Amino acid sequence: MAEIRQAALPDDLGAVRRLWLEYLRWGNDEMESRHGFRLPVEPVVERDLAGIAKFEPPDGHLLLAFEGDVAFGIACLRQIGPDMAEIKRMYVQPSHRRGGVGRAMFDRLIALATVDGYQWIRLDSPDFMTAAHDLYRSAGFTDIEPYPESEIPDAYKPQWVFMERSLRPETSA
Repeated sequence: MAEIRQAALPDDLGAVRRLWLEYLRWGNDEMESRHGFRLPVEPVVERDLAGIAKFEPPDGHLLLAFEGDVAFGIACLRQIGPDMAEIKRMYVQPSHRRGGVGRAMFDRLIALATVDGYQWIRLDSPDFMTAAHDLYRSAGFTDIEPYPESEIPDAYKPQWVFMERSLRPETSA
């Protein structure tokens, strides 16, 4: 059974770096085969590691999924506005997919964002990640236009899907 927990930094920094690099390299390979371009992976990871505090409480969260002592999944949340959070770098290694861990991390991030008082949550993902899009839509996310806080360069936004979901409590009439 997988354990999902908040990353303990700096102890888990190596696992975070490894999973971020693996995720972004995998995504880059797909982008190159489908769209003929690559994005800079190592500088992005180093920038995020240098600013890792944005993924830690009180404004964010960095979850890791473990099997024993080995991390195999990661999911992050960061603040992008006074009442808005963004899910970033959600990744489960292929050997551990289809076991519900991705969904469990995703649901945990949504619950944490709600408890933290965010009213909206957004995300972006490459257009080829259709299984992820299905997961997001099943949790109430809807497609939106690209949002200014996204880190995706304008030239590549046509190959991305942008989504959001309200975290406001439902009110009955």
